[in-house]
Amino acid sequence: MGVLDDKVAIVTGSARGIGRATAELLSAQGAKVLINDLAADVAEQTASEIAGETAVYGGDLTKESAADELIKTTIDAFGKIDIIVNNAGYTLDAPIHKMSDDWFQRMLDIHTIAPFRVLRAAAPHLREPAKKEKEEGVEVFRKVVNISSISGTMGNPGQANYSAGKSAIVGLTKTLAKEWGGFKINVNAVAFGWIETRLTASKDDSNQMEIDGEKVQLGIPEQMRGMASMVIPLGRPGTPEEAAGGVFYLCSPWSNFVTGQVLNITGGQFTGMTS
Repeated sequence: MGVLDDKVAIVTGSARGIGRATAELLSAQGAKVLINDLAADVAEQTASEIAGETAVYGGDLTKESAADELIKTTIDAFGKIDIIVNNAGYTLDAPIHKMSDDWFQRMLDIHTIAPFRVLRAAAPHLREPAKKEKEEGVEVFRKVVNISSISGTMGNPGQANYSAGKSAIVGLTKTLAKEWGGFKINVNAVAFGWIETRLTASKDDSNQMEIDGEKVQLGIPEQMRGMASMVIPLGRPGTPEEAAGGVFYLCSPWSNFVTGQVLNITGGQFTGMTS
C-alpha cells in the first residue's frame, strides 16, 4: 500500500533527472503517472522502466497545443487528474548584454507559459470534481507542484532569462493557491538549489540537448562546479532522489494544509549559484 494509491499524477520533463526521480517515487507510492519528455522514444523507455502504471506524452510543451494534448492523454489513459508537477525545463545562460530576445523568451516559454497552459487545460478536471465533493461534504485534496529555483528567488549571474521565468512561476503559484484553495487544491512550489542533473553537470560537448533541431549547451563550467562545498552548507550538491523527496511531500496527504508556499531544497544554500 502506498500513500498515493489510486492517484493520477502528471510529471512533465520526467524521462530524466529530477523529473524521473519524482515519477519513480510517486509511482512507488501507488500513483499512476503520465511521463513526458521532448523525445517520445526516451519517454517511452522511461515509462517501460517504471514498475507502476504509466502513460506517455512525448512532445514540446512550448508548442501551443501541447498542454491540451498532455491533459487529454492523461484523461484518456486514467480518467482523472490528482497531481500535477510542472518540472520540464532547461537553461540558456549568458550575461544580459549578450542575451538575445529569443533566448529570453524561450526561458519564459518553458518555465512560465508552459506550466500556465498545463494548469489552465487541467483546470476543469481539478475544479469540477471538487465542486461535487463540496456538495457532498467530502474533502479530497489535489496537488500542484511548480518547480522553481533559487535562481528565481535569489537571482543568479548569467541567468536573467532563467531567473525571470523561475521567479514568475512563484507568482503563478501564489495566485493559484488563492484561486483554487476553495477547491481543496494545494498549489505550491519548490525552489531547487544545486542538484546533480544535466543542468549542473560539466559544460562540455557531451552535455547537450536538441530542441527544434538546434543543439543547446547544458551544464556549468568546471571551475564553478568546484565551489559546491563552499556555497552549500551541507557540503555537496543534492541528488535527484533527494530533490524528489521534497516534491513528494507536497504531493502527499501530509501537505494538505500547506498551500501558496515555496519549499527551498538547497542543502542550506540561500544564494544564487555563485553569489
